Amino acid sequence: MKYRTFGKTGLSVSEIGHGLWGMGSWSGSSDEQSLQALAESRKLGCNFYDSAWAYGGGKSDGLLGHVGRTGGVGAVLASKIPPKNWKWPAQGALDEVFPLEHVLDYAERIRIATGLETIDLIQLHVWDDNWLNDRQFDRTVEALKSRRYCRHVGISLNDMQPWNGIKAVKTGLVDAIQVIYNIFEQAPEDELFPVCQEHNVGVIARVPLDEGSFGGKLTLDTRFPKDDWRSNYFTPAYLAQAMPRVERLKQLLPAGTSLPEMALRFVLGHPAVSTVIVGMRSLANIHANFDAAARGPLDSALQAELRKHRWDR
Repeated sequence: MKYRTFGKTGLSVSEIGHGLWGMGSWSGSSDEQSLQALAESRKLGCNFYDSAWAYGGGKSDGLLGHVGRTGGVGAVLASKIPPKNWKWPAQGALDEVFPLEHVLDYAERIRIATGLETIDLIQLHVWDDNWLNDRQFDRTVEALKSRRYCRHVGISLNDMQPWNGIKAVKTGLVDAIQVIYNIFEQAPEDELFPVCQEHNVGVIARVPLDEGSFGGKLTLDTRFPKDDWRSNYFTPAYLAQAMPRVERLKQLLPAGTSLPEMALRFVLGHPAVSTVIVGMRSLANIHANFDAAARGPLDSALQAELRKHRWDR
């Protein structure tokens, strides 16, 4: 496993991070399988683990705490506080979405669920740059750190809104940004990444496989249970647009390279990215993803060719 500096935090984080969303609220997960997967990734050198209270109402935070207690020195743990109105993307004024008392309440819940006094990073699970007009955000950042809920504070940007976080980066108040970045969603390269590099803010790239589009298993007929979040993402209409695009990507695969591997190595090819979080519940997926990262970035010609597959939705 290779490591990168996580912005101004000074922390060293593994290129591949372990996302816990699927362990908290996706269908087909089991705690036994999740614990095995977390132990295996830690053994193989992963040290960045990303959770959120919304992932099963604290369930994945409990698993995060297990990593903190059993994973040895060096595990970097992150979680997220849900919006008070439970609306994604961000809707409403800061006082309606992240009033200070709400943030501290959920920070305490995360503390109890993990069983850890302090974790490395707490993020707000949605964001709107307009909230910077309210000085309450300054007080929130100070309170989270002074009360030792976390060492660093970050924000998770709304889907397909990488521009809606640039002002926050420029304030110097946030230590990390979490944003969707993959072969289809390349917009963070336009403005966000250069600003993060300028201000030394860590970048957590999420959804590198487009929630599974680049996993190589989806078809036009794929359907998920109604209580599985993926049923709202992989609708028949979306699959009708995405699958032909995925097939064109497959034509670019170098010999001996899988589609997930190419997708991960594309994301890691950008120097602004500190870590890329992947949901990994099976040992086979962990080994494949870690092997992909170990092969390093794609060659420049393929990286440039993949940029032609940007999909602005």
